[in-house]
Amino acid sequence: MNNPILDFRSDTVTKPSPGMLEAMMMAKVGDDVFGEDETVHALEKKLAATFNKEAGLFCPSGTMTNQIGIKCFTQPMDEVICDQTAHVYRYEIGGIAYHSGASVRLLYGERGILTPELIEPEINEDNIHYPNSSLVVLENTVNKGGGSCYTLAQIAPIHHLCNIKGLKLHLDGARIFNALVATGDKAADYGQYFDGISVCLSKGLGAPVGSVLLGSKETISKARKIRKAFGGGMRQAGFLAAAGIYALDNHVTRLKDDHAHAKALAQALSQTKYVKSVLPVETNIVVFEVADGQAQKIVHHLKEKGLLCNTTSSNTIRLVTHLDLSAAMIDRAIEIILHL
Repeated sequence: MNNPILDFRSDTVTKPSPGMLEAMMMAKVGDDVFGEDETVHALEKKLAATFNKEAGLFCPSGTMTNQIGIKCFTQPMDEVICDQTAHVYRYEIGGIAYHSGASVRLLYGERGILTPELIEPEINEDNIHYPNSSLVVLENTVNKGGGSCYTLAQIAPIHHLCNIKGLKLHLDGARIFNALVATGDKAADYGQYFDGISVCLSKGLGAPVGSVLLGSKETISKARKIRKAFGGGMRQAGFLAAAGIYALDNHVTRLKDDHAHAKALAQALSQTKYVKSVLPVETNIVVFEVADGQAQKIVHHLKEKGLLCNTTSSNTIRLVTHLDLSAAMIDRAIEIILHL
């Protein structure tokens, strides 16, 4: 096709590259429920070592790794503290209530970024009327925040607060490698701050499916049983795990290209009359507000020109860059944006 569709709906739409497909075909596999898939073991150990955690658990999705983590760290009638934009709250179909029997305390961070000053007043005292505050969940990067990201300098004081208050700290690391590339922080430094880390492989890294939950050996042992109860135990999953290993080895450093592409799109959008404002771009997500409040109308017009994207509200639209969008395709997208 001379003008292939420009798909900015999400970084989950990518297809495996030839190299990734070859790695998948060559994978050594076994029955992972029996603990016999050596490629799954290799992926779990690789990511655990990367983030300085003791163990990992490969799951079909980030929703599953998040929900398993939350269930590991809470009891029924507990309360989970997170930002009101959090994926675990907005986009996991009430899983916190359904799976864990816990309530949620919503905070209002700047572009989804929480601080100790926001969290501490919302930690419940020991009172028979109140749920037990037991877990804080951070998201990095923040999807609804336009790809905003925490630095380790921001995470450390939140961990300190959780430690002195007796709360666990979980990271929804849906796009954690985007955050690492943007901030320059080291993945190995994350392990000391989080009790659980969910690492998604099927977003910016371009694997077709899968996420890994990281934690202590005790946490992951408990998580493995919960995964089985959730129906997440897979058999010859090494074919999928091999894609994750390939992505980690080949697709991390190139994320800076996606970030540059996102900034170029944001600059073009800011020059148009139909855009009211654009959120600051830190990683690979561009969120902008339309001037007339009819975001769906703009999405429709862009689709007619060959550019796919989604609304995030009645007046906001999201574009997500990824490895299947070349520099030439970004240039074409900019032309569409400027001449819509």
